[in-house]
Amino acid sequence: MNAVVVNKYTDVFNNLDIEVSKKLEGVYEVDDIINTFKNFFFNRMFLDITSIKDYKNISNLKELSISLDMDKVILFLDKDDAISKSHIFLSKLVSMGIYNFTDDSNALMYLYNNPNIYRDVAHYQEIEKDSIIENTTVDIDTFTRNRKILGIKNITDDAGSTTLAYLIKETLKNYFSTMVIEIDKMDLSFFKDKDTLSVKDDKLKDILDKYDGVDIFVVDLNKSKNEYLCTDILYLIEPSTIKLNKLVSINPGIFHELKDKKIVLNKSLLDDKDIEDFERESNLKVFYNIGVVNDRNDNNDIFIPLLTKLGYIHIDNTDEGIKEEKKGLFSFLKK
Repeated sequence: MNAVVVNKYTDVFNNLDIEVSKKLEGVYEVDDIINTFKNFFFNRMFLDITSIKDYKNISNLKELSISLDMDKVILFLDKDDAISKSHIFLSKLVSMGIYNFTDDSNALMYLYNNPNIYRDVAHYQEIEKDSIIENTTVDIDTFTRNRKILGIKNITDDAGSTTLAYLIKETLKNYFSTMVIEIDKMDLSFFKDKDTLSVKDDKLKDILDKYDGVDIFVVDLNKSKNEYLCTDILYLIEPSTIKLNKLVSINPGIFHELKDKKIVLNKSLLDDKDIEDFERESNLKVFYNIGVVNDRNDNNDIFIPLLTKLGYIHIDNTDEGIKEEKKGLFSFLKK
């Protein structure tokens, strides 16, 4: 069954060939819409944007996107309002994970049966110069010149590059448009996430060029020959005895090859003393240490420090900055 929230475009919604289990008519505070539907099951929601009080205040739509499953919501824009149809406004919708929107009544049922994913609306993606969205500040001049492509590569067998790439994307996605890509494998498909892509190695550059609206790509490199495309690469080592011994037996010079690389210990049970021993014996410097991670949890506490160290986000160390960290609000690191 479906839900409908309508104000200005009652006639449009009345003509839809759908079964409706709940319908609201009028103008509502965004909190009222959220409270009505957050525990209410619906297959799809058709939402007339004029039903949202002060919808031009982007924070109201952001609140909606956080509280409801926007993959199920089809937003009908105001045909008579140039702002709600502007490229800038649509770009902000996409940034918030709102992908199903139209001002064409004929397109509503198409979206009902064929909902958009990020790749369908990536061309709207745009970050305004010196924009500030909910205390998340982006340095546009720096960012557009330095689009981030973070590569992740297993050094020991099955060190966890695919899952790590996905979890890093999950941390980044609330602040930037982010896509995770894997090379020459199909493991990402099991996450059933719309912002993942599996491609052949020889197509990687074409994909990066095609989705030029994506701010950050996280790439599971596997055996890719296109490492040069990445702005950063994390080299994963699972530091168990059997994995390390196997690695050295196959390639005795591997630690020399990894000199000055960003080494990340993953699925690691090492404490600080163990890490010191590893660094001394391998003559490597550990960039970051990650323990065993539950991929069903919110893992921001693990990945925010890593992304801060990489320079992708910046946490203010003042008392106020610490409060902002707890709220999940970060500003992009200005070079």
